Amino acid sequence: MIKIMKTGLLLLFFLSFISCSDEVMEPLEKDEAYNLSFPSYFPEMTFDTSGNPITKNGVELGRKLFYEGRLSRNNTISCGFCHIQENAFTHHGHTVSHGIDDRIGIRNAPPVQNMAFLKRYMWDGVIHNLNEQPIIPITNEDEMDSSMPEVVSKLSSDAKYKKLFKAAYGDETITGERVLKALSQFMAAMISADSRYDRVKQGKESFSSEEAQGMSLFQQKCASCHSGELFTDESFRNTGMYYNTQFKDAGRYRVTLDQNDWMKFRVPSLRNIEYTAPYMHDGRFYTLDAVLNFYSDNVEDNANLDPQLKQNGHLGIAMTTQEKQLIIAFLKTLSDKNFISNPKFAE
Repeated sequence: MIKIMKTGLLLLFFLSFISCSDEVMEPLEKDEAYNLSFPSYFPEMTFDTSGNPITKNGVELGRKLFYEGRLSRNNTISCGFCHIQENAFTHHGHTVSHGIDDRIGIRNAPPVQNMAFLKRYMWDGVIHNLNEQPIIPITNEDEMDSSMPEVVSKLSSDAKYKKLFKAAYGDETITGERVLKALSQFMAAMISADSRYDRVKQGKESFSSEEAQGMSLFQQKCASCHSGELFTDESFRNTGMYYNTQFKDAGRYRVTLDQNDWMKFRVPSLRNIEYTAPYMHDGRFYTLDAVLNFYSDNVEDNANLDPQLKQNGHLGIAMTTQEKQLIIAFLKTLSDKNFISNPKFAE
């Protein structure tokens, strides 16, 4: 009898946990501004809050939408499906993203972090406004294969969402614009700035000898592209990778149709790089060692190869095995464990 009672209590607890996990945080009755906290040495924020002020209820609505499968045609694929928090919001284990009906895309899912400071989005820079970025995955046939009218129709039939939209916008009206703005508020709030590198920069910790040597080598050999506190200059560069005939993706060329942009891709941020394998636009490399080996030994020459990779008659970046390991030691100081475990960004 006691055993049956215990089993019943455990079942009741389990069921109550399941029901609670599907609930949203109770919105504030009176909405408040959401404070974006970031170091003084970060670049100036590019996110335009004049047309989309970031509020606590807006961010909470965006969080709920980020993990909402109904943004896809068959209600199975959410933003969080391809952008997994423990992997700095990338699609771990997949060279390129897998979408609806297990369709395969053509690009590796980039991390979602520090978006409020970027000027362009996507590997080819086709999006300039964070408020518009979610349109591409929502409507792409290989990702969510839906449309904004379809998304709005689904959400409008849900009383919970009506409550959330009213809390964020003042009334229950659900529109495509409001969906996109809430998602962008959540993404703007996803700031990663608490790595070991940051704590060293703030004088709270010190680098080990290997990390310090690695930073010096990084500055000599990598910082011409991966510059600044986001570790990207956001430029588009041809880095001597072979054209992947499986995905037929020529990068920036897809946007401009300018032959000079053939195989040029946006320089990615290196923050949280330890968590975001596989690497490159098509996920061709699974380790940081493989990435550095490519740059030292396997860069292909072509007409618009980036000049940084073709100096003094030498292709690529000269690095010894030891130098590569020191650079990797430094790159791992860019890992922000608090970011990938912060419950504010979790489902």
